[in-house]
Order: sequence, then C-alpha cells, then structure tokens
Amino acid sequence: MSQLPDGHRLVTIADAPELWWPFDELCSSVWPEFMLHDPVANSCWDRLRTDWPEFQIALLDAAGRVVGGANAAPIVWDGTDEDLPEGWDAQFERSVSDLAAERKPGTLGALQIVVAPDRRGQGLSTIVLEAMRRSAAGASLANVIACVRPTAKTAYPLMSIEDYAAWTRNDGLPFDPWLRVHARMGARLVRSSPQSMVISSSVDQWRKWTGMEFPVSGPYVVEGALEPVTIDLSADLGIYHDANVWMVHEAA
Repeated sequence: MSQLPDGHRLVTIADAPELWWPFDELCSSVWPEFMLHDPVANSCWDRLRTDWPEFQIALLDAAGRVVGGANAAPIVWDGTDEDLPEGWDAQFERSVSDLAAERKPGTLGALQIVVAPDRRGQGLSTIVLEAMRRSAAGASLANVIACVRPTAKTAYPLMSIEDYAAWTRNDGLPFDPWLRVHARMGARLVRSSPQSMVISSSVDQWRKWTGMEFPVSGPYVVEGALEPVTIDLSADLGIYHDANVWMVHEAA
C-alpha cells in the first residue's frame, strides 16, 4: 500500500459531509468546460452525496485542503465482460436504477479520481485508487470496474480509442499513464468504449465552451477532448463522444 504524505489523510463524505462542496469544486476545476455538461452526470451527480457518501473519498493535505479524491457508486454486474455497461454514462445510470429497484450490488463502479494540478506527479492518484479499492472490499463488494478516461489521449485525438488502448510500451504496460496506473495495480483491460459519455449542444454553446469558431461543418480538434467534436451547422449541433477504456479490478 502506498504511503500517505506527512499530515495527509483520507476522509469519506459520510464522515465529513462538509467536505462535499470543496471536493466538488476541485472536481469541477480540473475539467475542460465542455466536460461539465454531460446530461447524465448533471442529473445524477448529487446522488453520490445523498445515497452513497461512504464511497466518496477526499484526500486532505496537512492544511486541510482537498487535494484529491474519488467518486464511485455501487452497481450490479454479473462479472462477465458482456455485462459491463456501454460506458461511463450507462454505468452511472445503472447504479441509480439498481438503487431504485432495490437490487443488491456486488461491485463498485468508479466514476472519477482527481488530483489538484499542483499536486500531480506525486503518486496521489495511486493512493486514492487504493483507497477506493479498500472501500469496496470493506463493503463486501468483490470488484471495482472503471471506465477510465486515458489522460494522454488528448495528444492523440485522431487515433482511434481501440488503437490507443492497445498501445503499449516496451515493458508491456499501457502507453497511457493513467491506464498504466490501473494496470500496475492488477487491473485487467477489457475493451474500449468509444461513446462512453455523450455531450451534445448548439454550435454557439460549443463556441462559448471552447473559444473556437466553426466556419464549416465537420470534425474539430478541441483542447482537452480525446476525440474530435463533430459540428453540423445546418442542424445547429455539436456532438462529442468521450472515448474511455474499461478496466476491472479485484477489490483490495
């Protein structure tokens, strides 16, 4: 298990509900603007605080500042690759519907892990991921499933997610650093999810989100996006598919 830096501590929102707002503020600050407008996330996000606070983990530094954390929700999954949801949106929706139907979950679905920009490169994401796995094991959930957003894919937006996910280094580990963290912890890479999250809005809204102009219809490379954004001027529509990669952990 990774060592917490001196003075740092991990706290769940169940134990410290007042941390939800600074934690949520950190989460919002690390994403490009368009990523904050996924309709599934916007409709379901507060359920994490009200229904599953024990799985929302904040990492505090010695001064009590939230410098990282994890969001997750239990989910019913039969353990087969075929039963993994289509992607991040479908995973979150299944967790909500499982709760409403009173189905007993046996798995924890990871939703995100974030680290403050000024604390990246210090191993904190591994510490938080380990804490998420322990929280699953403590709740008798056998696995952690994660539709992972590969962090370095932004530099390769024209490469298909299938090719990118299969790209490895000489040591056999994934090229992508965030996929590599999961793999080093024993996660199994299952498959890519080309339409894991879908963000759709008017062309003018995409102009405001990106600061870009879209003079003709077609695909556009947008800062922070893993894939091109498709603009259709005649329909006044811009559509973005966030492409992720399914990885499966056994709970620690």
